[in-house]
Amino acid sequence: MSTAPTSADHRTAEVGRSTKETAVEVTVDLDGTGTTSVATGLPFFDHMVGQLGRHGGLDLRVAAEGDLEVDAHHTVEDVGIALGEAVATALGDKAGIRRFASITLPLDEALVDVALDLSGRPFLAYGIEFAPDTPGLGTPPFDPQLAEEFWRAFVTAAGLTLHLRLLAGRNTHHIVEASFKAVARALRDAVRVEGGGIPSTKGTL
Repeated sequence: MSTAPTSADHRTAEVGRSTKETAVEVTVDLDGTGTTSVATGLPFFDHMVGQLGRHGGLDLRVAAEGDLEVDAHHTVEDVGIALGEAVATALGDKAGIRRFASITLPLDEALVDVALDLSGRPFLAYGIEFAPDTPGLGTPPFDPQLAEEFWRAFVTAAGLTLHLRLLAGRNTHHIVEASFKAVARALRDAVRVEGGGIPSTKGTL
């Protein structure tokens, strides 16, 4: 794994992760314009990760190769880990960030509530459930239950607290996409620099 330090003008990072199951490279710019390039071998997952960049205002590049012939789990999880590490590195000491953000986001009949805290304490509360026999999305199929595994990996590596809750929804695609868009918008607000100090009475995050 390799990481690049935050730059003076833009909060950026590069992360590489290589295991026997996957090889992942991620580049992120927290102060970007929403330009994304995502290639994981799972088109629907590419679309969802792309939503994080587009609606999060992040410049994001993700390239991943994994053992999709075995299962998509390894690829999805390792992309979450690498992306989380990149966000944590780009944030640096978090001086001046808003830190907290929340949003309730609709997508047609789906309504998802998200709250996050760039706390330095990893915690995921995931209130979105799919039946075990819910069909996968895209080709090769993305099992919608893997969204939870992605968020858990991302939260743990990024060191943030994230609550996701489904308030309404029937269409699987809409529900998953609403959750990614909601996290993106909350993350966009939380990483925004609007002060000069570290937003914690402890003096560190």
